Amino acid sequence: MAIKDIKGFSDKARADAELKEKLIACQKVRELLALAQAHGFNFIEDEMYPPNEPQFTADQLSERLAKALLRA
Repeated sequence: MAIKDIKGFSDKARADAELKEKLIACQKVRELLALAQAHGFNFIEDEMYPPNEPQFTADQLSERLAKALLRA
């Protein structure tokens, strides 16, 4: 399931400082998707938006992506 992959990638980024920095550096969703895919996680952009529960926290994302993905 893709939500499982998003959560797995988010969890891996929390545990890996280097990956966390790369994730924060992503300014566009396609950059985030490419980074996730490079680490073995496959999901599509639509699965990251509401109504799905956010799997990332604001401190894991650039300000730009946090605004897009964590909107209420």
